[in-house]
Amino acid sequence: MLPAHRAIELLAGCDAAIPMLHGVRGEDGAIAGLLELCGVPSAGSPVRAGALGMDKQATKLVAASLGIATASGRLVASGSEAVTTGLTPPLVVKPASGGSSNGVFLVSDLDGVAGAVERARAFGDPVLIEEYVAGREVDVAVFRDRHGALRLGAALEIGVPSGGVFGATEKYDGSAVFTVPARIGDAEGAAVRSAAMRLYTALGCAGVARFDFFVTADGPVLNEVNTAPGMTERSQVPLMYAAIGLDYTGLVAELLDAVLSPAQEEAPQRTGATA
Repeated sequence: MLPAHRAIELLAGCDAAIPMLHGVRGEDGAIAGLLELCGVPSAGSPVRAGALGMDKQATKLVAASLGIATASGRLVASGSEAVTTGLTPPLVVKPASGGSSNGVFLVSDLDGVAGAVERARAFGDPVLIEEYVAGREVDVAVFRDRHGALRLGAALEIGVPSGGVFGATEKYDGSAVFTVPARIGDAEGAAVRSAAMRLYTALGCAGVARFDFFVTADGPVLNEVNTAPGMTERSQVPLMYAAIGLDYTGLVAELLDAVLSPAQEEAPQRTGATA
């Protein structure tokens, strides 16, 4: 590992950086703050957006202010016992500021909540308890280009067994099944895209961010926001943009252009998936 002063010297010599680190000290705004202090333009979300997006409870509050539905839930503060009053099983228990789907547990009845909270705390504290949302898991990615326009990839659907969750194992062992473009109706697609764009703007995102939803009969329900989404060849975001003709190299070039050639005048938001 490089000494801190040497790492900072190397960073300071960069024209720009694309943060791709996940989890605590990665996508929570810490790296964005370091880059800002080093004077390096970042093709990613700033400190505020990263911190809000990483905090699932804070994200839920922002979504609620925009009229975007989220699962009913309770926040379990550090050292506190779980309170499930008003919640109907099955329930999903997870760290409020976790990453990469680590520490996510599905419990079928209230008796299993206390144990799941303790297991989740090993991955992060505080812990969030939410009602399980039955719906199709659909994600959409957004970035703002150098002209100021919001660019959306094709919506992507994650194959999740009925009654299951998309966990860390499926995310990283190659067994996840992605369908892109997602097989959803025009109205469902428009609702998901609208919610994603409004969240991107309200959170103050920059670079590319991924917004994960459950598409239900009553409309989209926000699952979470990823301000530093996975960017491997098998990750959702590159697949979403490839589906509309923007390959990996082109996507990276667009992200760098946006920070190295900032928009002179913000363009209207684009409401469809376009390259």
